[in-house]
Amino acid sequence: MPSLCRDCLTTFTSGTRCPACHSPRVVADAELFDLAIAHMDCDAFYASVEKRDNPALRDKPVIVGGGQRGVVTTACYIARIHGVRSAMPMFKALRLCPEAVIVKPRFEAYAAASRAIRAMMEDLTPAIEPLSLDEAFLDLTGTARLHGAPPAAMLAGLLRRMERELRLSGSVGLSHNKFLAKIASDIDKPRGYSVISRAGTDAFLSGKPVGIIWGVGAAMRAQLERAGIATIDDLRRWDQAELVARFGAMGTRLWQLARGQDTRRVAPDRSVKSISKETTFAQDLRDEDVLDGHLWRLADQVAARAKAKGIVGRVVTLKLKRADHRTLTRRITLPEASALADVIYRAARPLLGQMLDAAPFRLIGVGISELSAGDGHGFSRDLLDAEAAQRAAAELAVDKLRARFGADAVVKGRSLR
Repeated sequence: MPSLCRDCLTTFTSGTRCPACHSPRVVADAELFDLAIAHMDCDAFYASVEKRDNPALRDKPVIVGGGQRGVVTTACYIARIHGVRSAMPMFKALRLCPEAVIVKPRFEAYAAASRAIRAMMEDLTPAIEPLSLDEAFLDLTGTARLHGAPPAAMLAGLLRRMERELRLSGSVGLSHNKFLAKIASDIDKPRGYSVISRAGTDAFLSGKPVGIIWGVGAAMRAQLERAGIATIDDLRRWDQAELVARFGAMGTRLWQLARGQDTRRVAPDRSVKSISKETTFAQDLRDEDVLDGHLWRLADQVAARAKAKGIVGRVVTLKLKRADHRTLTRRITLPEASALADVIYRAARPLLGQMLDAAPFRLIGVGISELSAGDGHGFSRDLLDAEAAQRAAAELAVDKLRARFGADAVVKGRSLR
């Protein structure tokens, strides 16, 4: 059985321990050295960056997110043991884990760490498709001759390099397509390395819930359950034509993925078309002040990402999902492209006001599109808003303070709602 030591990268043919360093961290599969499609997902990325930059947090439960009225952006694994989850209201998270340390997000630090990880990936292959700051698909087909080692070994080397040089950990899923690679990366977190081979695909998927399929959320699961479909095995009993007749184009996708079929390529040249951020509430919301607070935090996060990438957007989009899962979106075009949180928020706020009659909402999101390179200094040149330039200058000054002293250096009052 082809085997690989994740600690010293020795390859060998059999055994539960590495013959070179005796480590038990061994991954083995008959197809291990033949697979080349991978998904790498950092472990509790934001919280891990915070613990790395502040050693005093190392052994403590850390929650990255807003204040008492805010929500959890992410949580370290210690906090997750207590039941804390992303998008959970902060008051509920603190009820579950009262000893948790709350840390305000520092998106500039996360973007810098993401760039360092991306550079390490580029040493392995140019075929990288980022999904977010902390995860990406990689296609290492044909790289064995270049590196003198199979893709499986190079991926283990990537994880080892991340830990040694950046003091950040990640988990890898290796398979023969993107769908299965992404599933595999989540099997053994944190510091995981899992393989789903071609020969083992059917057995792996058998008995799994339909929710394992990428894109099948709560609403789609409810539709499938009404049709008597709860597991992958249930899906496999349906003909493709029957699934298409019942679920439209999604039926074809369901039929294929239930059999582990995914022909999508890793798309390294996919240009960023939008930058957005959204949050799902644990309970549906209709309180305008609370929704306003969420909107400001999301606008601030979108702005931070755009500024880190040197990108500005001309169109601001507000997304709301109702309690019945119906999604509402509104867009507005700015007079000048911008990456300022103040501009994004002030463009989206009237759109929120227009849709409050449709409340309660279970999700809110905001984003920018029609992107272009820029310094983010643009602000609305509205003659009726004489203070726009002053707010823009103030925000840029705040950015400098946060870059130097951390995200907590300056906090807007509305972000605490």
